[in-house]
Amino acid sequence: MLLANYHTHTTRCNHATGDEREYIENAIRAGLVELGFSDHAPMVFHTPGYYSGFRIRPERFEDYVTTLRALKEEYAGQIKIRIGLEVEYYPELFQDFLDYIRPYGIEYLIMGQHFLGNEIGEKPSGMETDDESRLARFVDQVSEGMRTGKFTYVAHPDMMPFKGDPDVYAKQVSRLIDCSLETETPLEINFLGIRGKRAYPNPKFWEQAGKQHALCVFGCDAHSPDVTADLESLKVAEQMVKQYGLRHVDFPVLKNPNL
Repeated sequence: MLLANYHTHTTRCNHATGDEREYIENAIRAGLVELGFSDHAPMVFHTPGYYSGFRIRPERFEDYVTTLRALKEEYAGQIKIRIGLEVEYYPELFQDFLDYIRPYGIEYLIMGQHFLGNEIGEKPSGMETDDESRLARFVDQVSEGMRTGKFTYVAHPDMMPFKGDPDVYAKQVSRLIDCSLETETPLEINFLGIRGKRAYPNPKFWEQAGKQHALCVFGCDAHSPDVTADLESLKVAEQMVKQYGLRHVDFPVLKNPNL
């Protein structure tokens, strides 16, 4: 049974459909106890005129928060609504980002590392590579982000499709998994990857995670109301937990990014 989903988007990211109420009603019907919204966070870049189009624009951020606060109160007797964000860890921008969101009382962050560096001039993390240095950069940056203590969990930690030596892949991702254990930051089995037949979940990643007794969470990564509680993908994820010997967490500790 799926008790909670903390990976839910809204139309403000420009690639999701439906309104928040539809997501919530579907979660209630499926028996969820908690539903967390974590749309792609607004980011203020230092390069004038640059903005990535897959995230909430700053001028729409207040509406995101106020809408969810009202729904949180309305549905308080039926389901617990959490207000979060999915965001990349960009070292040069991260403190400015935390300062920007602090007045809004965001309850949690999940890390979805879609780009390396600080995004500008970088290729997406989901592009296929056989370059160990690129994989190592991904591991280093995600690990540095986890060590900030601001992230509740890492979304699709296996999103980089590495086509090089499998031993190299295991060596690098084992460092990421070690850091997740050290910082008590679970790793997400991503349901969008399952239902979309993407390069993730990567069996090699989760095989290594099992060897290291990693903590994992389930994330529906819902961009439409019908998969707010993706019970078909849940079956695959539950089988992965058994197959690899993972330690699944229903309710991860929500790390307050404002502290």
